[in-house]
Amino acid sequence: MSSDARTDPPPLTGLKVLELGQLIGGPFAGKVLGDFGAEVIKIEPPGQGDPLRNWRLLRNGTSVWWQIQSRNKRSVTLDLRQPEAQDIARRLAAEADVLIENFRPGVLENWGLGWEQLSALNPGLVMLRISGYGQTGPYRDRPGFGVIGEAMGGLRHLSGEPGRLPVRVGVSIGDTLAALHGAIGVLLALYHRKVNGGAGQVIDVALYEAVFNCMESLLSEYSAAGVIREPAGSALPGIAPSNAYPCSDGHVLIAGNGDSIFRRLMETIGRHDLEQDTALADNEGRVARAAQLDEAIGAWTRLRRVEEVLGALQAVRVPCGRVYSARDIAEDPQYRARGMIQTVTTRDGDMLEVPGIIPQLSLSPGGIRYPAPRLGEDTEAVLASLGIEGERLSALRGARIV
Repeated sequence: MSSDARTDPPPLTGLKVLELGQLIGGPFAGKVLGDFGAEVIKIEPPGQGDPLRNWRLLRNGTSVWWQIQSRNKRSVTLDLRQPEAQDIARRLAAEADVLIENFRPGVLENWGLGWEQLSALNPGLVMLRISGYGQTGPYRDRPGFGVIGEAMGGLRHLSGEPGRLPVRVGVSIGDTLAALHGAIGVLLALYHRKVNGGAGQVIDVALYEAVFNCMESLLSEYSAAGVIREPAGSALPGIAPSNAYPCSDGHVLIAGNGDSIFRRLMETIGRHDLEQDTALADNEGRVARAAQLDEAIGAWTRLRRVEEVLGALQAVRVPCGRVYSARDIAEDPQYRARGMIQTVTTRDGDMLEVPGIIPQLSLSPGGIRYPAPRLGEDTEAVLASLGIEGERLSALRGARIV
């Protein structure tokens, strides 16, 4: 987009979001909405705050992950176990468009903050509820984190090498998938509210269901033919050739599974016999001989450096790429050119590179309006908007309610 192109405010400007969740699932959904202009008020317990503040790498006592997850949010401390704090939360919910929570089902009801109570105060409220197993069903009361959802959703069974222990994919993908489904649900509910008379509703997202929804034809293959898909390591089952291949100084990913792409790949690696073999003209034939094709490609890549392999294959339009580390991402010009790496100044004054805004909107893009907050730094201002200030606020602080 040119520098003089029209730019409108972010699409969710003016939307009020109350975030009661912690760690990953609920807060990631809040991050998505905040990135596109929503005013997100995050409720945290006094004293310790969201545990994510102390997860993984810390800088000046605060997690760098927190700086990403909680950007564009305001922090208010409330001990939601206390009746006075619950009353304040209800008042905030009465003014909100969206409430996000990822507690175990029943917790908010015990605090007087369940759907029945809040929708009576605010009939237009949209409530996103993320939990391990959903708000209904025989498992609803079980504790469930993302790793359990990944296992129940079918992902862990497919992760890793055949015959080996199932492995984690490396990030909290179950929580993030649940959050993205939740954010989609919020937008759907807001649209429904707009065109159908103003009523809010509940979005019920289970971690395992969000994972299951991304499992392609896993269940249908079992339904149609009794096939139980098994782990396949770095290969793409049922599609060939597509795999990771060794080079003299690392590994490359090559996806040579289109018919014309396959022919160009075989020509490039000097295997004209395979290029011209009519039995390999389509995917079905190639899958039957996937091991042979992987061996042929690996024999060629193993003698070359990563850059040499990439250069040769990119020249003939064969999809390929290196296996990126954090350093590779930080140094890659494509990331920089598209604004996918942005530099922010944290509340402590540190410069930090963080992921940019996704997706990119041409007319009303999102942005990082302000960095992740210190614990409770917005409590006074937010409570003042409710008429709670002065001696009343001091009394609440003294009682450790805020």
